[in-house]
Amino acid sequence: MKIVIPGGTGQVGTILNRALSAAGHEVIVLTRRPRREREVEWDGRTWGPWAGEIDGSDVVINLAGRSVSCRYTRTNLRAMMDSRVHSTEIVGEAIAAAGRPPGIWLQMSTATVYAHRFDAPNDEATGVIGGGEPDVPDYWSYSVEIARAWERAQEVADTPHTRKVALRSAMVMSPDRGGVFDVLLRLARLGLGGPVAGGRQYVSWIHDRDFVRAVEFLIERDDLRGPVNLAAPQPLPQRAFMRELRSAWGVPVGLPATKAMAELGAFALRSDTELLLKSRRVVPGRLLAEGFGFEYADWPEAAGDLVRRRRRPRRGDRGRAGDEDALVSGSSRGGA
Repeated sequence: MKIVIPGGTGQVGTILNRALSAAGHEVIVLTRRPRREREVEWDGRTWGPWAGEIDGSDVVINLAGRSVSCRYTRTNLRAMMDSRVHSTEIVGEAIAAAGRPPGIWLQMSTATVYAHRFDAPNDEATGVIGGGEPDVPDYWSYSVEIARAWERAQEVADTPHTRKVALRSAMVMSPDRGGVFDVLLRLARLGLGGPVAGGRQYVSWIHDRDFVRAVEFLIERDDLRGPVNLAAPQPLPQRAFMRELRSAWGVPVGLPATKAMAELGAFALRSDTELLLKSRRVVPGRLLAEGFGFEYADWPEAAGDLVRRRRRPRRGDRGRAGDEDALVSGSSRGGA
């Protein structure tokens, strides 16, 4: 197949490009700064020659959007919104104008669309969409609005001949440098991988190989459309998540951090505490109902595999962290 990946130079795009190319597909990456063969320039906002790559393609996987690894200032939140919505709109226009449109349009979304909660998991059918939860910062609701606007831009696109799927992705765990697993492992190795603000908040995640397999599954299943959660079936509290990661690397102790300490650390890293403190308890209801089998359903086994691969990296296992037009998942480190 010919597969076009707008915003495909970040962690998630690198994972998909590597795996899909190895499977024999022709992969074209749309990026602001093309540097390699099969990378084509676009700006994520305006029409250009890049649209010719979509015409005649089989699959489009749009990952474009400003990285969520930043301070959640008003300016940065607006940039997150605009980059996601505008790129989705222009991809939809290119698909609509294509003489031979792709059969499927996979659009990155995020697990952050669901509410901050501890009581029950969120699947696609019964999950609670976030916004307005008590005792959380007001700007967390804006993150949900970004996710909803992102999905809405795909939903309203006039592409009657192209099946549309929104990928509500949790954090994609990969041994590649610069990704979320790399950051969490570094904290664990430094002895800082303990509970944050008590550690009750749930962490949803997906192993990189299951992420690729889920994407392939959705491409093959021509009866599936709409939102699909891409997350392992066993989310777990942050304290347990980091304990298992420390165990996999062989670090006996992880110092706890209060909410105030997390704020200081996030400020120093030019990041935001929502990525640490929001409880993302997301499960893959539709994937499981349709018979998708996870190779890494439980975090201890997944962490063990990722650590082994990190300690013995194979050629091609190190991807670029990405540029400003690429989503650093799960960006949304767990989804935007």
